[in-house]
Amino acid sequence: MRIRVINPNTTQSMTDLVEAAARNVAGPDVTIEAVTSGCGPASIEGHYDDAMACIGLLEEIRKGEQDGVDAYVIACFGDPGLDAARELARGPVLGIAEAAMRAATFVATGFSVVTTLSRTVVIAEHLVTRYGVHGHCRAVRATDIAVLDLENPESCAYQKILDECRRALAEDRCGAIVLGCAGMADLCERLSKELGVPVIDGVSAAVVMAEALVRMGLNTSKHGDYARPLPKSYQGILAPFAPRE
Repeated sequence: MRIRVINPNTTQSMTDLVEAAARNVAGPDVTIEAVTSGCGPASIEGHYDDAMACIGLLEEIRKGEQDGVDAYVIACFGDPGLDAARELARGPVLGIAEAAMRAATFVATGFSVVTTLSRTVVIAEHLVTRYGVHGHCRAVRATDIAVLDLENPESCAYQKILDECRRALAEDRCGAIVLGCAGMADLCERLSKELGVPVIDGVSAAVVMAEALVRMGLNTSKHGDYARPLPKSYQGILAPFAPRE
């Protein structure tokens, strides 16, 4: 089984981190193919970044379909381009926000999301509504750490995230924490041990769920709005991305 984990930003070190998290939970017969988007922003921290990241992401889906990939994971907590990717892909496509939130509902009656910048809180809140888990999500909390600073020891990122998780547990009536950035994947186990509650990394959750769907023989439905994109011409710089038969 081949699962392609796509980092829709262009920072290779984040892809390496995501790849390690994915390999840690994948079954022995699963090949993890972690890829970095060939175009787009260095990090995704707002609506504009989200939109600009979609082209590179969809190109990786297109190439995966040519290569016979079985399933895909979009390794960004905004789940950019998820519906469009599902139109292109035969197999399952999972976003890490959806996977993490749904996993949290299995292990706690309530969860809080701890994410990066305050400006991304509304994006996560929109996803809470979209995925129908607003009855479970107690809060979306920002640490105001830039995505790329998660790798910088001088940012004290781990301590800031730990402190925000503790506040969530004390104030939100939640029983689990969802980490709101793929760049936090390597902190999950350590945080869970310190906090004594389930801490969910969306990369791990999405890989395990994608693997399960493939084992169940479930592909993305092509009846209705996830049918293949209609063939038509595209103009300008998007001409190479025009859907074809």
